[in-house]
Amino acid sequence: MPANEIILEAASLGRVVQTANGPKTIIGDFSHAFQRECIYCILGPSGAGKSSLLRLMNRLDSPTSGRVLFEGTDTSALSPCDLRRRMGYLFQTPYLFEGTATDNLLYANHELTRTQIEDLTAAVHINPDLLSEPVDGLSLGEKQRVALARLLATYPVIALLDEPTSALDPATTLAIENSIKSIVRQTGLSVIMVSHDPSQALRMDDQALLIAGGRLIEWGSADEVINSPKTELGRNYKERKLR
Repeated sequence: MPANEIILEAASLGRVVQTANGPKTIIGDFSHAFQRECIYCILGPSGAGKSSLLRLMNRLDSPTSGRVLFEGTDTSALSPCDLRRRMGYLFQTPYLFEGTATDNLLYANHELTRTQIEDLTAAVHINPDLLSEPVDGLSLGEKQRVALARLLATYPVIALLDEPTSALDPATTLAIENSIKSIVRQTGLSVIMVSHDPSQALRMDDQALLIAGGRLIEWGSADEVINSPKTELGRNYKERKLR
């Protein structure tokens, strides 16, 4: 598949929820085309709608307007289970099932061979000795790596990552970032990643989108969006986050 092929597209996407004070726009008229084999970092202030946008992509939430097209097909026409196997989702907090790391990978894909399990865990730098250890005894960083390996176990074409390193120490954060970049290079995976840290987007060294109030404000290379914003909102974000 050509690297510049559009794999996912949000078209006039919106989500409005009812609150005690009336309707509240979570995502408003969001449109963007995401290309294959790219890493996109979704940036924005707290409450901007970053995680809400990600949840709309694979139908964890439903839009109140617009649509999401996955490989040209409206996601509303696809089976949620099939969609989520091809468009994996990694939560900010790793939620693992009881048992071992191996058990978690087999839960996602019971047809995995031992070699495939070893390859998946090597891709996210999990110590092989941990494969047979109960996940309850793993560190937070190790749990997040197991969760990432479990996502990859279904061999998705897109990975949706919701602030996957926000609770991790700097060394573990860098290790997971490098794992993601390496996996994209080796497999052609497309990644859409929510981040609260502009420096992380610069380290990922690919594309970035800035949203505020549920609306798309800036998009382009991470360097352009963060260091050379074109809008006043973009410049305000830069001043607050990078000073």
